[in-house]
Amino acid sequence: MSNTFKDHFSGHAMQYQIARPDYPQELFQQLADLAPSKLCAWDCATGNGQAARALARHFTDVYASDASFEQVTLTSTRTGVHYYVATAEASAMAGDTFDLIVVAQALHWFDIDQFITEARRVLKKGGLLAVWCYQRMIINPAIDEIIMSYYTHTVGPYWPEERKHVENGYSDFEIPLVEQKLLPFVIEKYWDLQQVSTYIRSWSATQRYIREHHKDPVVALAETLRQVWGCASNKHRVHWPL
Repeated sequence: MSNTFKDHFSGHAMQYQIARPDYPQELFQQLADLAPSKLCAWDCATGNGQAARALARHFTDVYASDASFEQVTLTSTRTGVHYYVATAEASAMAGDTFDLIVVAQALHWFDIDQFITEARRVLKKGGLLAVWCYQRMIINPAIDEIIMSYYTHTVGPYWPEERKHVENGYSDFEIPLVEQKLLPFVIEKYWDLQQVSTYIRSWSATQRYIREHHKDPVVALAETLRQVWGCASNKHRVHWPL
């Protein structure tokens, strides 16, 4: 992978802030319990800062970095976390600093070798590196079929090449560290049709489609979904396997 920062989110950073689901709190509790201490954590490629804010409930100091100036500018209005602009491969932090590093839904953008070298440098002895991604959302078979068609056909050609690593659940990455499996986690929300549409509109592939065609494909998708959704204000269980 190239070490050139590929920015797929700055252009719609506000929408990304609003649309993305939070991770389960139990995940951060388990990571805090496994860390050698609860003094210092780094949320690398923080994006909208949701992981950083969750870490702040468990660690004395939390640093959150992102290569996108726009993302950090929006996120840094939240208190309790030290936000700054930096790439994953060059954290600008001193060695032996962190008890825990987390990378939430972002590892596929990194130069893996360079990042692992940096992670080894800034982790304390016995420190943890936790990486995860989440799969496509699941609602029910009728809705899922429509969204899958949109994902594959309408915006399929507009997904960055790195998306394949998320689809593979990062199983194609070889990280030269001792691996410790956690219990499976699931993101769960109860969303109406507008919330689902806003989330899909935040996809990088949707935004690339809009830029190329000057047309929002989610408008037509929402009309199709309405046929099987029921009342648009109805809330369905939406979940993403982590």
